[in-house]
Amino acid sequence: MPARSCLTIVLAAGEGTRMRASRPKVLHAIAGRPLIAHVLAAVQATGSRIAVVVGPGADAVTAAVKSLAPEAEVFVQAERRGTAHAVLAARAALERGADDVLVAFADTPLIRPETLEGLRAPLAAGAAVSVLGFRPKNPTGYGRLVTDGDDLVAIREEKDASPAERAIGFCNAGLMGLSGDHALTLLDRIGDDNAKREFYLTDAVALARSASLRAVATAADDDSEVLGVNTQAQLAEVGAVLQQRLRAAALDGGVSMAAPETVHLAYDTTLARDVVIEPYVVFGPGVTVAEGAVIKAFSHLEGATVGPGALVGPYARLRPGAVLENDVHVGNFVEIKASTIEAGAKTNHLSYIGDARVGAKANVGAGTITCNYDGVLKHRTDIGAGAFIGSNSSLVAPVKIGDGAYVGSGSVVTKDVPPDGLAVARGRQIVKEGWAARWRKIAAAAKKKPGSPP
Repeated sequence: MPARSCLTIVLAAGEGTRMRASRPKVLHAIAGRPLIAHVLAAVQATGSRIAVVVGPGADAVTAAVKSLAPEAEVFVQAERRGTAHAVLAARAALERGADDVLVAFADTPLIRPETLEGLRAPLAAGAAVSVLGFRPKNPTGYGRLVTDGDDLVAIREEKDASPAERAIGFCNAGLMGLSGDHALTLLDRIGDDNAKREFYLTDAVALARSASLRAVATAADDDSEVLGVNTQAQLAEVGAVLQQRLRAAALDGGVSMAAPETVHLAYDTTLARDVVIEPYVVFGPGVTVAEGAVIKAFSHLEGATVGPGALVGPYARLRPGAVLENDVHVGNFVEIKASTIEAGAKTNHLSYIGDARVGAKANVGAGTITCNYDGVLKHRTDIGAGAFIGSNSSLVAPVKIGDGAYVGSGSVVTKDVPPDGLAVARGRQIVKEGWAARWRKIAAAAKKKPGSPP
């Protein structure tokens, strides 16, 4: 059988006023990615054509869509008059035709590609309408799916439902599939004869049945997939569900976490087997950790690559562009940014390494910083293999420390140090024997004078 074409219309025009935030609702993030990005990724995985419907003036949402899914068409719902009205804002995309049409929502970020594909299956079997259902623990407030065998008879809103219908636990998740042959006809027949004078997508079920067309309800495998976000509390709830998914996948892949509930992963965190993650570690987007690495407690990683056998933390921060090769040690209160730390190198305490290369098996002493910013431009520091940087040193970039070179503790290095050389850049120590005893005697005498401070 030839592959069926599909158009997925993602509705993202809601105002999101209940979020109590200036940022558009669908741009709020969970696991390091905006809500709409999660939905678009699921749709992209199905190979569907994509249309996104946004509200008027939603420039930030449009820009995000173009960045995340350049192939997507964006349409504006000039006035908000219900879900069917929103779908018809993408009329031009509908008129270009597709075997299947899916309607998804940008604020249901946990939806999986498999579920979207499952929503299409009844359409391939001849149904005109396919509705996704779920079984919440408490169905109060949800529209009920009234079925007769495999057929969907009606979607009954709770306020209109009979006591028997309210007892139904199978509820409307909102996502819908329409046969491409009937989609525009059904959508155009939906009216606004209701209290709010809005056009409701759910009316497509009754219209299909009145035209002797079949409507079918399919069940989501995991009810959490259809959780929507309308408030900050719901955003946190959905984010917590996603974290559970991500942690479960990591554990199943051979990662050790003593307290997984305290570890926060990003949507794209890549963890190899035999990685150990201690409690209270946060991963931002773009982190890859290789086999045998240990991420100790209270560390924060984003945009970083951690090599095999590396040791990070506790209380370490890896910022974007940090690359740790195998067996590197990055210790407590060390920050690495846009730098490569080569194999076996160590920076164990209280240091900042930015825009730098630290050569293989080099040792960076406690309190060392690379002074990479001159107030206008960033500059690079190059520390050679086997170099030793004494504690509390400042390396003023651009500067190069040669292979095997030493930098004396407390130095402010502004010039290159040759291989195997020694740089000491600090004031010469002066020792005055007996000075402290003489000072205490003078101070004691001064304190005894009348009118002296107590």
